[in-house]
Amino acid sequence: MKEYVTLVDENDNAVGAAEKIDAHRDAKLHRAFSIFIFNSRGELLIQQRAKGKYHCPGLWANTCCGHPRPGESLEEAAHRRLWEEMGFDTRMVEAFSFIYKCEFENGLTENEYDHVFVGKWDGEPQKNADEAADYRWVSKDILEKDMKENPDIYTVWFKIAWEKLKANS
Repeated sequence: MKEYVTLVDENDNAVGAAEKIDAHRDAKLHRAFSIFIFNSRGELLIQQRAKGKYHCPGLWANTCCGHPRPGESLEEAAHRRLWEEMGFDTRMVEAFSFIYKCEFENGLTENEYDHVFVGKWDGEPQKNADEAADYRWVSKDILEKDMKENPDIYTVWFKIAWEKLKANS
């Protein structure tokens, strides 16, 4: 099944749609979201991307990421993907957004207008193995230490969004 993303301008105005793989192959700016779910102990739920992902397989990322489909709201898409990837849903609020661009060795490029959602939830996710190889709850201090010591095991967007999230807290 072909998956489509919403192409946007630098102000997040929709300017069209493209097949997801084409948007990444052609480095088209498109709408995306990143979800950060914390538990009542203040730990962040992170996931290790599945080995079959088209880019960044096996790297650690925030709780969930995705793209709204053309005509789908960011909020609807965030809840849909959280359920599809991690097997739960919870209340989330949009905290901020940013644009980033990153080229990968396989010729694909992330060029995203990324909206960051934050929520709280206590429980154990039921991960979708096609999306996430593993997950863990991690304290902010341990995450900070590990990101400094092992930056190459984390996705680019996670590191950028994490820094912005800390600055906005």
